[in-house]
Amino acid sequence: MLKLSTYFRSTAAYRIRIALQLKGLPHELLAVHLMKDGGEHKTAAYLEKNPSGLVPILETEDGIIAQSLAIIEYLEEVYPETSLLPGSAIDRAYIRSISQSIACDIHPLNNLRVLQYLTGEMGLDDAAKNTWYQNWIATGFTAIETNLARSQDTGLFCFGDTPSMADCCLVPQVYNAERFNCPMDAYPTIVRITEHCLSLPTFIAATPDKQPDHQ
Repeated sequence: MLKLSTYFRSTAAYRIRIALQLKGLPHELLAVHLMKDGGEHKTAAYLEKNPSGLVPILETEDGIIAQSLAIIEYLEEVYPETSLLPGSAIDRAYIRSISQSIACDIHPLNNLRVLQYLTGEMGLDDAAKNTWYQNWIATGFTAIETNLARSQDTGLFCFGDTPSMADCCLVPQVYNAERFNCPMDAYPTIVRITEHCLSLPTFIAATPDKQPDHQ
């Protein structure tokens, strides 16, 4: 069985939980608490599995995979049913571009270790940290909103009327943006797509509040 090392609030792990639900793949969740005792992701046992010390990782019969987009690409190749990268080559490139805009441009600037560095080594207070966070959400979401609003391929989801890897990335990033009180009025297409996704059982099952390690 697939084993996912996850933390309920991790947006990267949230992406994989959605993908597993959409594909209907049986899996086991292995909770890795990022705050408890200095962070369970920093233990020798976890670093042996993933030297970067990040979640998620997916343990498969083929080996251990790190990095959320690499995990989704693996799932797509090994379990192609309910495709998360549908359409033509140019369609799949577009889906990847939305996904990477989130996973590579927005998320790395706002993940836990960056925020902890800002308030730790850099000595910023919470107000300054939140200003940092909200700036990069606004920069990234403005571009994504523009792409989604003008694309003829945007439907109920980021691409057409079936969920894709882009939606697996978008919904968790909106969740995190709302946690940090980022204004969302300027992103009506993003909000509409997210609200539709969160009306579906597959997305609901992956939400942070539905996880065994939710606190």
